[in-house]
Amino acid sequence: MIPAGLPPLLALTLAGLAVSAIVLARYFASSGLFAWLTARAHPGLYRGLGKQIRREIGWSAIAALIYGVPAGAVLWLWSNRQATLIYTDWTAFPAWYLPLSVFAYLFVQDSWFYWSHRAMHASPLLFRHAHAVHHQSRPPTAWTAMSFHPLESLSGAIVVPLLVFVVPIHIAMLALVLAIATIMGVTNHMGWEMFPRCIVHSRFGQWVITASHHERHHEDYRCNYGLYFRVWDRLCGTDRGLSEKLVRRGRAAA
Repeated sequence: MIPAGLPPLLALTLAGLAVSAIVLARYFASSGLFAWLTARAHPGLYRGLGKQIRREIGWSAIAALIYGVPAGAVLWLWSNRQATLIYTDWTAFPAWYLPLSVFAYLFVQDSWFYWSHRAMHASPLLFRHAHAVHHQSRPPTAWTAMSFHPLESLSGAIVVPLLVFVVPIHIAMLALVLAIATIMGVTNHMGWEMFPRCIVHSRFGQWVITASHHERHHEDYRCNYGLYFRVWDRLCGTDRGLSEKLVRRGRAAA
């Protein structure tokens, strides 16, 4: 809690640093958990990747700071100035709006990510000076999810903080959006498919991204640009299906 009565600039700075620390702790908790699960589900999968993982953690620490600053500003503006559209009254909107708001946030995030991600691959300059950091992780691991160059971190960090000024959302639904972003970011990079084949290869799986789909992007940079959904990939002809390596790994583990 930021003490009341501080100058706004100091209060915003402290809020940003506090939230950055929370984002970093969330990163270690989520990536650490799924790295631990990986070691038990697929022993030796990350063998020899110690140097890469340390590099991923370093870039992720910088990303946590960048993500935390606008998020901290939003938190302070909401709690002190009521300047956002985040609400706490469960009856402020109809019950059907709760899941709709979650989907709206996820869809906007996914759309921004698809087009900005695709642009980074289309531009040699953007790829070389920004997105190449993320693709240094070969293969990706549970620690890769936030391993971004600061320019790419900034691109991703502004979406939700801007949305809370445009689209009303209950604080609990906002927490759910952030939890989904965290879990999918980690699980889609960890190098194995945690979801059963009956989901991955179902009609539902044809529209939702899991590790098998995103791993294909890390194998062939020219496809599978989405974040949560396969909608834009399918509409734009950039969906190349699943990683055969992860599909085979899933069959072997079944």
